[in-house]
Amino acid sequence: MSTAPPHPSRAAEPRFRDALRGLPGRVWIVSLGILVNRVGNFLPVFIVFYLTERGHSAGAAGFVLGVSGLGNVLGNAVGGHLADKIGRRWTIMLSGVTTAALTAAVPFLEPLPVIVVVVGLIGVTSQIYRPAAAAVLLDSVTNNQQRLAAFGVFRFAMNIGAALGGVIGGVLASASYVELFLGNAVACLLFGVVVAVLLRDAPSAQADAGDTDTQADGAVGYRQAFADRTLLRFLLMTVVAEFVYIQSTVGLPLHVGDVGLTERDFGLLIGLNGLLVLVFELPITGAVSRCRPQYVLAVGNLLIGVGLALTGFMSSMVLLSVTVLIWTLGEMMASSVAHAYLGSLAPPRMVGRYQGLYGAAYTAGTGAGPLIGGAVYAVGPWALWTLIGTAGLLAARLCLPSRRAAAAADKPDS
Repeated sequence: MSTAPPHPSRAAEPRFRDALRGLPGRVWIVSLGILVNRVGNFLPVFIVFYLTERGHSAGAAGFVLGVSGLGNVLGNAVGGHLADKIGRRWTIMLSGVTTAALTAAVPFLEPLPVIVVVVGLIGVTSQIYRPAAAAVLLDSVTNNQQRLAAFGVFRFAMNIGAALGGVIGGVLASASYVELFLGNAVACLLFGVVVAVLLRDAPSAQADAGDTDTQADGAVGYRQAFADRTLLRFLLMTVVAEFVYIQSTVGLPLHVGDVGLTERDFGLLIGLNGLLVLVFELPITGAVSRCRPQYVLAVGNLLIGVGLALTGFMSSMVLLSVTVLIWTLGEMMASSVAHAYLGSLAPPRMVGRYQGLYGAAYTAGTGAGPLIGGAVYAVGPWALWTLIGTAGLLAARLCLPSRRAAAAADKPDS
C-alpha cells in the first residue's frame, strides 16, 4: 500500500496511539452517548417481528421498514443542516428527545397508516443526530491522526452498543414489546440527557453559528456542497460501497440456505464479523493511519467486494469463514478512514452538511441494497455475485482521484 510522501505537517503529527490517548473529553462524551443510544436501538431490528405478530402482513411490515429507510435519508440531510445552523449540542438533543417521544408511542398505536407515519418520522428524527455527532468529533481534533482516533473510538462504541443491544432486545421482545419500545425510548432520552449535561459546542462552532458569514452560507446551503466535485465522487463511492456491503445481509443468508446450511450457521458467520470488528478495528485503523486515505479506502472497498463476491463459490463453513475474514478486513480498513477523510474535505462552516450528505448516501446505499440484491438474486445467484464484484471494483476506483485531479495535484506550483 502506498504511503504519503514525507511532509512537515504530517511528520509533526502524533502517532495514532498517542493521538488516541490524547483525545479531548468531548470525543469520549459523544462516544458514551452513542453507546447508550445503540444499546437501546431496538425499533429498526424488531419492528418487522412486532408488526407481523400483531397480524399485519409481511408486505405491510416491509413497507413500514421501507418508509423508515426513506426517513433515514431525509434525517441525515436535515441533521446536517441543523448541525451547522443551530449547533451540534442542540441538534443531538432534539434528535434524542423527539425520537424518544415517538418511539414510546409505537406500542400503543393501532391503525397501520398511523404506524407508518410515526415510524417514518422516527426514521427521520433518529438520524438527525448523526451529522452533528460526527461534527463534534471533527470540531474537537486538529490533525489526521486525531480524526482517525476519534472516529475509531466512536465506531468502537457503536459496535459494542449494537452487540449488547441485539442481546438485550431479544430478551425484552420475548417478554413484552411494550417494554422493548419503552426501553428504546429511554435509551434515546438518555442520549439526549448525556449530551445536554456534559457537552458544550466548541467555541468555533458557536461563533460560526452566529456570525454573518454563516448566515450567508445558510443561503447557499447544500448547493455549495454539491458544487464540490471531490465530495460528489466520495458520495457516489459511498452509495456503491454500501450497496456492496449490505449484501452480507442479503446475498450471504440466501446463499447459506441454498448450500444446505442453517440460520444458526449464518448467525455464526455474522458473529465472526462482529467479533473481528470489535477486537481488531482500532489496531488496523492505527496500522493504516499514515497511509494515503484514498488508497486505504480503495483497498478496503476492493476487499469487501472481492470477499463478498467469493461467497458464491464457497459451500462450507470453513470456506465461508475465509470470505468473511476478507470482507471484514476491508470493512475495518475503510470505515473510520472514510469519516476522517470526509472531515478533511469539509470547509469549517460546512462540516455538518458534508456529514449529512455522507449519512444520506450511506443510508441510500443500505436501503437500496436489499431491494436490488434480492431482485438480482432471483434472476440468478451468479448475477448477484458478478454485480457485487463489479460494484466493488467501481467503489475502489471512485476512491482514487480522477485523472484531472491527479494531474492537477502533480503539476508543480509556479
